[in-house]
Amino acid sequence: MTETLHIIGGGMAGSEAAWQAAQMGVDVVIHEMRPATGTFAHRTGNLAEMVCSNSFRSDDDERNAVGLLHWEMRAANGLIMAMAEAHRLPAGGALAVDRDPFSEAVTARLRAHPRVTVAPGEVTELPREGQWIVATGPLTSGALADSIRAETGAEALAFFDAIAPIVHADTVDMSVAWMQSRYDKGETEDERTAYMNCPMTKPQYEAFIDALLAAEKTEFREGETAGYFDGCLPIEVMAERGRETLRFGPMKPIGLTNAHDPQVKPYAVVQLRRDNKLGTLYNIVGFQTKMKYGTQTAVFRMIPGLENAVFARLGGIHRNTFINSPTLLDDRMRLRSRPGLRFAGQITGVEGYVESAAMGLLAGRMAAAQILGRDLPPPPPDTATGALVTHITGGAEAKTFQPMNVNFGLFPPVEARGGRRGRKDRYLAYTERAKTSFSQWLAAQG
Repeated sequence: MTETLHIIGGGMAGSEAAWQAAQMGVDVVIHEMRPATGTFAHRTGNLAEMVCSNSFRSDDDERNAVGLLHWEMRAANGLIMAMAEAHRLPAGGALAVDRDPFSEAVTARLRAHPRVTVAPGEVTELPREGQWIVATGPLTSGALADSIRAETGAEALAFFDAIAPIVHADTVDMSVAWMQSRYDKGETEDERTAYMNCPMTKPQYEAFIDALLAAEKTEFREGETAGYFDGCLPIEVMAERGRETLRFGPMKPIGLTNAHDPQVKPYAVVQLRRDNKLGTLYNIVGFQTKMKYGTQTAVFRMIPGLENAVFARLGGIHRNTFINSPTLLDDRMRLRSRPGLRFAGQITGVEGYVESAAMGLLAGRMAAAQILGRDLPPPPPDTATGALVTHITGGAEAKTFQPMNVNFGLFPPVEARGGRRGRKDRYLAYTERAKTSFSQWLAAQG
């Protein structure tokens, strides 16, 4: 009888790790503390619950690093990608999903697998025996975080993550707002209308910036210091960096034409993206916030079209801890001091749903291979999965290690052929090379 693999945490990484290991013939137990022990961000006890955006970002697997990561996970028969595709929502070139049916489907598939058991209850200490994967994500419980800190002998690094608000679609004034994907992306009417757009004049934008800067915000506890991950900055922090920052970021007006007044170019545009299949909920794109709840309602109702908006969920902020993986993990994602423990997901210092799930996929396969008496090397560093794991297990500078999304800057450079490459051609060369390497890595596993 083979050894059982235990996984702490049933988020994106833990769910994908369990699926991969079970598909390789290893028995798996997922230890999930929810719903008995909740977090401020989660609402259910479902596995792979989406607590921030409902988007897996770009699905372009030819010229985009995260789209390439989608491709690799699909090639490896990833559960997260399969369920995302099954519950996909129109979102232009992005892969957005209907969040509740998605997590329900992931949960159902894992619970139905004959080799997977979901064990409720909180794990408060790092186990001393057996094969384990720690995939507790950004909201690791305090007790387990203390145990990890005691084992690693160092303070966990930390930053703050923010969540965007969600609006009931029928409370948006469509005599002001209009439906359009940026640059009219999408072939079907559904895809072209995946986004609501709220226009602003220059005076409206200036007043909005003033309100953001003056808004009452969540204060951190005394002695609690951390930075923000740049890919998920609170809207008011962006405003503090310069009054025009938002207009060149989430509120950029390019690629959009006001259907109510096509001749007048908006000074800024707030986009809302469909958050469920029914189209009854929309999240405000890029509007993560640390404003207090009462203030949020007042400030966001300054947005034209949202004057009477009803919020299904307001924004929020939470602490996100991660280990210094370059100093602590080997290239098989094992804790150097305790080879029976692997880490996967955001706690390793990758950022984003897709990156977390990809590291879960890799950790699950590596752990299963070890249990079955085999050694599985990481994918080559010229693949998206390989570039990420190389970055977190030694490629990054330990002293300045911070959370990272997948990007082509993590890949070995592409050799120029026939002269200098343009950026689009260079990105295509990255993806072509990666697909070949990743396919060879999968084939070598038999």
